[in-house]
Amino acid sequence: MKISVIQMDMELNAPDKNFEKAKDLIKKSLSDNPDTVVLPETWNVGFSPKDIKKELCDIDGKRVKQEIGALAKEYGINIVAGSVANVKNDRLYNTAYVFDRKGECVAEYDKSHLFSPMGEDKYFEKGNGAVEFYLDNRLCTLIICYDVRFPELVRTVTAKKQTDFLFMVSQWPKIRVPHLRALVTARAIENQIFAVCSNSCGTALETKYGGNSMVVDPWGETIVSAEEKECIITADCNTEILSDIRKSINVFADRRAEIYKI
Repeated sequence: MKISVIQMDMELNAPDKNFEKAKDLIKKSLSDNPDTVVLPETWNVGFSPKDIKKELCDIDGKRVKQEIGALAKEYGINIVAGSVANVKNDRLYNTAYVFDRKGECVAEYDKSHLFSPMGEDKYFEKGNGAVEFYLDNRLCTLIICYDVRFPELVRTVTAKKQTDFLFMVSQWPKIRVPHLRALVTARAIENQIFAVCSNSCGTALETKYGGNSMVVDPWGETIVSAEEKECIITADCNTEILSDIRKSINVFADRRAEIYKI
């Protein structure tokens, strides 16, 4: 699967501008002929929880489905449409949407772990757990930013079924980029999957976001990575290596679920 990752610099509380930019970047990514395109976290309004204006957020993902889902259908590509600040039943969620090549929404995920150091838990509602979905017959799962620090969430999916891709969409600050790289790589190695991270860049008020989006293979090798500026990176993920690593180091056969007390 060839995957294009969009590292986007969005404007705080400017959904019209951000939608136009996101659509333009998706169209630009098509020059690499990707199977799947990935956007970052809360790209519709940016990430500064206490400053986000609820009236500017999406409502039940309606705009994302209409505009981004339509692009998936028009160009025949899968789109992991990052996440958007999203109002459901008058409550604010950090919601990710995934569209297949027909433009159909095949997954919807509300962020499970809210980033309390920035007060996300005071303004957003928590999601209820892991999500799994198929893109081009490959089982995938998806997490949002802070979720990556909680390995149990990804394991909830991978321990049940052989999962091939983990998509992480984020607004990860520059100051903690070393953590981002280490955690994404760890999730790839321990779950024997491709880990795809789309991070934001630019600033939101006082916070500088770090870019460094990446695609890591199941051996923990970085296939491609970005620096700090807005860009598109593309990785051709050779899924044949999945069976190789799972045969040579079969961690899922050797797990001892009966002794784990969490």
